[in-house]
Amino acid sequence: MTTPSEEAVREALGTVLDPEIRRPITDLDMVRSVDINNGDVTVGIDLTTQGCPLRGTISTDIENAVGKVAGTTSVAVDFGVMTDEQRKNLQTKLRGGVPEAVIPFTQPGSLTRIYAITSGKGGVGKSSMTANLAVAMAKSGLRVGIVDADIYGHSIPDMLGVTQPPTRVEDMIMPPVAQGVKVISIGMFTQGNTPVVWRGPMMHRALQQFLADVFWGDLDVLLLDLPPGTGDVAISVAQLLPNSEIVVITTPQQAAAQVAERAGAMAAQTNQKVIGVIENMSFLELPDGSRMDLFGTGGGEQVASELTRILGYDIPVLAEIPIEQELREQGDAGTPLAGTDSQSPAATKIREVADSLSHRARGLVGRPLGLSPIN
Repeated sequence: MTTPSEEAVREALGTVLDPEIRRPITDLDMVRSVDINNGDVTVGIDLTTQGCPLRGTISTDIENAVGKVAGTTSVAVDFGVMTDEQRKNLQTKLRGGVPEAVIPFTQPGSLTRIYAITSGKGGVGKSSMTANLAVAMAKSGLRVGIVDADIYGHSIPDMLGVTQPPTRVEDMIMPPVAQGVKVISIGMFTQGNTPVVWRGPMMHRALQQFLADVFWGDLDVLLLDLPPGTGDVAISVAQLLPNSEIVVITTPQQAAAQVAERAGAMAAQTNQKVIGVIENMSFLELPDGSRMDLFGTGGGEQVASELTRILGYDIPVLAEIPIEQELREQGDAGTPLAGTDSQSPAATKIREVADSLSHRARGLVGRPLGLSPIN
């Protein structure tokens, strides 16, 4: 039997991705050694931390990848831990050679689309829409991240079924990945259901850390689940991410619509763009095919029309999402409906919105185009 070569084993290891960083372990200098004794292969791996929660996943992926190399009869993984110097080097590498933290989404080369999902009041399904839009985009093949910026009312981790805490590499945070989405939330740093009792400056600092200290990688789309209203976090998002665009969530109810108008109208003062309104809980479809308007009608159209008048450009209603028990149940289970195979009206509508947001042209302002003048 042919003995596997070290070159072939390392090539196989290049197909193994770190579950959190989503890059090959060979690129991250995690492979310490490769020892081959006839067909027995032992791979030395240095983890970022001793208690890495995804050690088992890494081990299984290595065994599967190296096990396919011709001549391999067994695969063993010998885990170690990176030195302080290795972690610092990894942190610098992940930041593109820049040792200090910066917000990557504001850099000239960034083409990440940033959507701030907002509402005038709570209880309209803003977080549910954020989670469902994110998993729908991820399922279509996009690289997606969520910042749960609703510091007081954080619920995104539960809706995405996040079970593992973030991992730290020096002062950099590796966001957990759930349903194919990278996610960070203050709920990952509190014990149980402990309330967060902070004033505005602390919330601003937390949001800044979520954007700069978290390793997001090269995202196609970043969604921010904002708290309802026009308070500190909404102002901080406008300051830290001036290129973010706003999606307003409302219900058909007139009271909800009037408050949602205020949240959208804030864009006139922050120089952001509102790209559309989603009317959630629009109606309940009855068994006989008729509809019951539990919360009235017209709220989404009212918000879109009024914001069009205030802001001076056309703002469409992106979708009217019906009330569905399955939508609520899947969210409570941590598996958002839009990420499943469900063909329900709500899931279909959400996927359509996700597709339209995914394919909007991204700006090229500040991005080098590689052009040079001809003399």
